[in-house]
Amino acid sequence: MLDAARGALSLCASTILPSLFPFFVLSILLSRLGIPRALGRRLGFAARLFGVSGAGLTALPVGLLGGYPMGAACVSELLSRGEIDENEAGRLLLFCNNSGPAFLIGAVGAGAFGSARAGFLLYAAHVLAALLTGLGAGLFCRGRPGVGNAAARKRKPAEPFAAAFPAAVRQAVSAALTVCGFVVCFSVLLGLLEAWGLPPLLGIVTPERHALLCGFFEIGSAVGALRGLAPSPTHLALAAEILGWGGLSVHCQTAALFCDSEISLRTHTLGRLCSALLSAAIAGALASLL
Repeated sequence: MLDAARGALSLCASTILPSLFPFFVLSILLSRLGIPRALGRRLGFAARLFGVSGAGLTALPVGLLGGYPMGAACVSELLSRGEIDENEAGRLLLFCNNSGPAFLIGAVGAGAFGSARAGFLLYAAHVLAALLTGLGAGLFCRGRPGVGNAAARKRKPAEPFAAAFPAAVRQAVSAALTVCGFVVCFSVLLGLLEAWGLPPLLGIVTPERHALLCGFFEIGSAVGALRGLAPSPTHLALAAEILGWGGLSVHCQTAALFCDSEISLRTHTLGRLCSALLSAAIAGALASLL
């Protein structure tokens, strides 16, 4: 258990905090400066394809570049500032909360499989799965009310940089520590399960099954379980499925961001399931072709 906690804290210090904290600050700062509102006017056509507003669609690139849970954090900030409503926030959570290139290419591709090329393939599959999920949601939700009705919402005005930057740093510190707290919590839980010998009792004796068990709870531990496996189509599809799901740790991180709202996180869970299935299928197909 202590070793699991040390490993999780080391992961937070070496990977999670350096990669997430700057994105947290940047995302919150841009939102407070009113940038999503300005960009939203130029993203009208693309946003309509996804069934969301232009301001809401800005959460997609943030999630795809920043990694878990940056997409959800951006949606939460847009919701708190009145740029989107709860209905649209739920739709955005279907496809905007994703793993980022730094983790997929560095930690998973080069770190676990010993191949940066495998990381690029996994990231491509992850991006395609997010886009397909978003476009599918846009097609299903097209014509429904609740998106783009900016006049009906009370939006907070843009803030000057001198006020926005310190506030963004304070919020980013709180958000990053919350993420690390959940990573440590679920890593310790997995350590306890292994210390009690539950995986063998459940028939989990192969590296692939062990990775699936870890990935259900926390993807950092899953990456450790994948280490040393060959980057075969089967193993890459397995990794893509785990990364698409995100783990209960990511689900809890997302829930913490929306604890003050009445938004249902069922759409986030549905989005993670869709991403897991689509990512696995795409990664397996790409690996077989390439």
